Amino acid sequence: MSGPFQELPRTVTIGDGVTVGAIGYGAMQLTGPKVWGEYPDHDKAIALLREVVAQGVTYIDTADVYGPHSNEELIREALHPYPESLVIATKGGFVRGGPEYSDMSAVGNKQYLRQAAYMSLRRLSLKQIDLYYLHTPAMTDAPFEEMVETLAGMRQDGLIRSIGLSNVSADQLRTALTITDIAAVTVQYNVAIRDGAAVRQIAVDKGIVFSPWHPGIVPGGPDGERFHAVIDPIAQRLNATSQQVALAWQLHRTPGSLPIPGTTSVEHLKANLAAAALQLTEAEIDAITRLSPEDKPALVAGDEQQAEGIRAGAVMER
Repeated sequence: MSGPFQELPRTVTIGDGVTVGAIGYGAMQLTGPKVWGEYPDHDKAIALLREVVAQGVTYIDTADVYGPHSNEELIREALHPYPESLVIATKGGFVRGGPEYSDMSAVGNKQYLRQAAYMSLRRLSLKQIDLYYLHTPAMTDAPFEEMVETLAGMRQDGLIRSIGLSNVSADQLRTALTITDIAAVTVQYNVAIRDGAAVRQIAVDKGIVFSPWHPGIVPGGPDGERFHAVIDPIAQRLNATSQQVALAWQLHRTPGSLPIPGTTSVEHLKANLAAAALQLTEAEIDAITRLSPEDKPALVAGDEQQAEGIRAGAVMER
């Protein structure tokens, strides 16, 4: 394929001026089976998080439901006192009553969300959370608008610096923007699955950071043949893997993109970060974009979608 190369930004600005590198690290995999309990090899997890920072990563994504709680505590143990340049984003709203994914639920009333933020502050040993996400809009104990207002109040009180929304629909994002500023959104969006396409477009239009989950997935097996037919020749040209090309496509495709691939392997970590240096041509970007429709609705929504994301993400790159 031919065509001009597109220059990639090296940083992303969140909210009122927090600047981070273009690829972050998602820490969810540093938990036990089914994202329950502590990661089995504690020393390895500590060493990996320290390597994340040593490799120049300035943005780490976690959530109180990862473990629950053990993921945040692990980050504190490995990295506190934190480098001045490090931004830690966390999320609240999900609860788990046991080790099965079916034990997941969500709570969104004002008292619970404020408590969740305070407890994340305590576990992470932070005075303020730079970016705090509502992890799901699927709560039944409070309307969505009220939950967004709660986050706005938390920002006004200084608990959090910026507000993020996870797994919301385009209509919900539009509603939230009538209430307060939104700094970041995270939904499922990759070369194969474009559930978050409408949310992505609003993010681009409004200058909101777009953080896709499962950012580097390329399908395998018979269903993945048409994806590999397009992506593998690009990878060969760049002496890269198909997953690296998929990550590079995210950065080329979306201004303000902040993918957060997760891994428990230093080798995979370095490969993920190296994707930021890959330059795709306009023709290559367009060819990958055409592989999946942008207007296909999500198969599932809210907590069901995130639970599926947790199930899939937890078994990647072990």
